[in-house]
Amino acid sequence: MIQLLDVHKSYQGRTVLDGVTLEIPSHRVFGLLGCNGAGKTTTLNLILGNLVPDSGSVAVHGRTAYIPENVALYGELSGLENLVYFSALAGVMEQKGHFRRILLELGLASEALDRRAGTYSKGMRQRVAIAIALAKGANVLLLDEPTSGLDPDAVVALSQILRKVADQGGAVLLTTHDLWHLSLDCDEIAILHHGRITDQFPSSGKSANQLSKRFMEGTGRACQ
Repeated sequence: MIQLLDVHKSYQGRTVLDGVTLEIPSHRVFGLLGCNGAGKTTTLNLILGNLVPDSGSVAVHGRTAYIPENVALYGELSGLENLVYFSALAGVMEQKGHFRRILLELGLASEALDRRAGTYSKGMRQRVAIAIALAKGANVLLLDEPTSGLDPDAVVALSQILRKVADQGGAVLLTTHDLWHLSLDCDEIAILHHGRITDQFPSSGKSANQLSKRFMEGTGRACQ
């Protein structure tokens, strides 16, 4: 559902992506691992259509949604009201019971549905953002550093949500430095270093320590 073929992108004479090729089919959770400045954000922006490659091609088959590291909701509205509002902006009009079910299925506690979103934790805001994406019919999810600032229970809950999206036919691409999270729920991992894919492999059966070793081999260093 996501395909980048020999993609090059430069800014002011500086090469950011240098021949990146990736393919992320449906039913997959894919992790893109790299230090700051490796080109992860540029890759996401190309997939979203915010940027155009200098050469190569980017194709996305499906409706795309982006979940940023820090999800912004209207704090004075409840989680449910945020979901109803943002869905209506996209032309999705449903009964509140439908939106309640989506939030509950994503693990938002029933007592929190009508509570002000300004009181929500990061994990709760992420659930609402994913609910908004799913309500709009998105089946391609892009997440930037989704586990940053989450406690271990919230990381596990997020992993379960992403797996459910993939199992239902979606394609999930996440960027992260969290090796444990990658080992927990990604089907495949690519290491991006100085704009190049230096390694790509299935994550099944690999521990965080093994992933760390592959990362060091793929970059020659740890992130600073």
